[in-house]
Amino acid sequence: KRDGCVFSLWRPFVSLLITGVVFHREQKWGLNTYLYAPKDDYKHRMYWRDLYSAEEAEQLIALISAAKTHDVEFVYAISPGLDITFSNPREVAALKRKLDQVKEFGCRSFSLLFDDIETEMCAADKQAFSSFAHAQVSITNEVYQHLGEPHTFLFCPTDYCAAFCTPTVSQSSYLHTVGDKLLPGIDILWTGPKVVSHKISVESIEEVSSVLKRPPVIWDNIHANDYDPQRLFLGPYKDRPTDLIPKLRGVLTNPNCEFYPNFVAIHTLSTWCKAFVDGAQRDVEMSKCVDSSSHLIVEVNEDQDPYYSPQKALTLALTDWLQEFLSTDQPGGKPLKPNISLPASSPGPRLPPSRLKKDPSDEEPMHTDMAEGSYVPGPGENPLYTAEPLTLDDLKLLSELFYLPYEHGPTARAMLQEVDWLKKHSCDVSAETDKRAEWCSRAQHFDDMCEAVVQMFNRLSNAPNRSILYDLYNYICDIKSGVGLARAYVKTLGGRGRPSAQLMNDDPEPWGFRGGLSGEFQRMLPCHGNRDLFRHPPMTAVYCIRPYCPEDKTEVQRISREMQRGEANVPLVMQPPLLGDVLSGGDIPPSPQCALVLEDEMGMCGYALALTDVKPAAAKIQRGVNDPVFKDYPSLLTLQVLPRVTDPSPAKRMIGHLLSSIKSSGSGGVLCEVRHSDRRSLNFYTKLGSFKPVKMDDLPQDVIVMGTNL
Repeated sequence: KRDGCVFSLWRPFVSLLITGVVFHREQKWGLNTYLYAPKDDYKHRMYWRDLYSAEEAEQLIALISAAKTHDVEFVYAISPGLDITFSNPREVAALKRKLDQVKEFGCRSFSLLFDDIETEMCAADKQAFSSFAHAQVSITNEVYQHLGEPHTFLFCPTDYCAAFCTPTVSQSSYLHTVGDKLLPGIDILWTGPKVVSHKISVESIEEVSSVLKRPPVIWDNIHANDYDPQRLFLGPYKDRPTDLIPKLRGVLTNPNCEFYPNFVAIHTLSTWCKAFVDGAQRDVEMSKCVDSSSHLIVEVNEDQDPYYSPQKALTLALTDWLQEFLSTDQPGGKPLKPNISLPASSPGPRLPPSRLKKDPSDEEPMHTDMAEGSYVPGPGENPLYTAEPLTLDDLKLLSELFYLPYEHGPTARAMLQEVDWLKKHSCDVSAETDKRAEWCSRAQHFDDMCEAVVQMFNRLSNAPNRSILYDLYNYICDIKSGVGLARAYVKTLGGRGRPSAQLMNDDPEPWGFRGGLSGEFQRMLPCHGNRDLFRHPPMTAVYCIRPYCPEDKTEVQRISREMQRGEANVPLVMQPPLLGDVLSGGDIPPSPQCALVLEDEMGMCGYALALTDVKPAAAKIQRGVNDPVFKDYPSLLTLQVLPRVTDPSPAKRMIGHLLSSIKSSGSGGVLCEVRHSDRRSLNFYTKLGSFKPVKMDDLPQDVIVMGTNL
């Protein structure tokens, strides 16, 4: 595992031809593991209890056998967490029976996945197990031992990234239970700080390894695109230092849903893994990074990792991928003629790839009139269209247009910057000569970049290997269309074209914009847009923050009760009191200039209250006023915001104002209390970064204290 693993999310029982290519590539590139866990294999997840039929078994056996042929470890994963009753012996028996069947197919490595499921246990499991983690660990250990403690057995926790841990990784009772109770021979999957992690640091892995009592297996979603059907990721494996390699049990990559575009993702992971050989890091040999057709030489100065260059790894991958594009996948091995192309992006319907790909036995001869002689255009007629061969520059441009989740490639960033500048300075078109000349020069530069995208599209459309093209075609059509709209808009700004109907009309054609129900919903939500995009997301709601006044007491109490009722199905009288309750309940008034309320168009929707001296609140709920914690954190803060406020910015502004007021009073620290069931508040304080968990004597069960120094 230490020399790399690959995770595949293909459709169930994908054709042996494609799977054979996957296994061959793994063997060739030094990767050694294939985890079979497709969510659309309904017997893997939704109907996990059902045994495979004879026909399905035959296909799984073929997959397992093909993996063995290429020295690839086939790991069969099952996800019973949707509806399993952990305390029911019949359920455990059904799980064992299913895995025994797969074991009979020749599989010797297994995985239990409990990701993306509800965390609330049924009544029977609550009586049998003290926590959700204990239930999962119990059944995992039992299945592991039943299978004879296989050499490879993976466990995916429900809290599989730092963002899911409450309140933090080091303080997560769930992860501590998993680390303490899971048998040491079982490896644990981990995606990093987030589900799709931008960066994974050595420090974060050391932290989770300490809690789990073993190095994790990284389940990396950096190239996964199943959450957005319009995105594709062709950038290199990056932002994971090679210092991680000796601190991990393995790395699995969960790549794009389409098969052929995963060449770059898997190839660059392989290059990253090879940066660590026999316990010693080394630079990757880059002798193949010159393209003879374009004389492209890669020169990169990267300070982040002296042993692995993402850009060099990307060039290696694209160089090898280019050879696949230029090799035919047609029967007989003859490449297609260069003047045969798929239709360009247009309003008309396109033939889907499923209609274009035919079984070799179904191929019909192509009828042409070539016997009558090749067509030669006459004088003054349009010349014949011919496409030039695909180049490494084209694939580099393709990668930069479809780069990574948190960043665009350099060319994509440059195009966005140019459009932004041209829009802001459009008035310069009619201004004095120098400003107009600069605007026109930059507009021409943008137009040249757009033309490069069009030519890349044309050469890709005529590449001999049609199988790769079919996986890419919808994406490159989409980007060509988007670039075309921006190109037309810039020409309109410069007075070089007539206003485009799909840009300027209130009733555009459906093919002229990106929409659908999902798009409509997203545009209605606060902070629409990913923070990695060039433009800042627009504000979609207006909030008012004002000082608290005595007349607000009733509304603050109402919000406090409403939020407590929403935390758990526990009556208010049975919930442990918090120090902040004396503020929100009005038992003690907040300190001067330490109280704010939040309002939207519907009325009050939140509050932030503080006491510069916490001891009166502690005495009110019969807590010890001499607790040593109060020396470091002598002040108290409480905050609640209704769920309809999905933008965290107003709450952060209230917190910042109160902390400033408390600090000006001479206090050196502030604490707050939240209930363990209030995950929303825990996530908020955790993501602020300044508040950390604090240990406190005689703390009621289900209460967490967090503090920050001023």
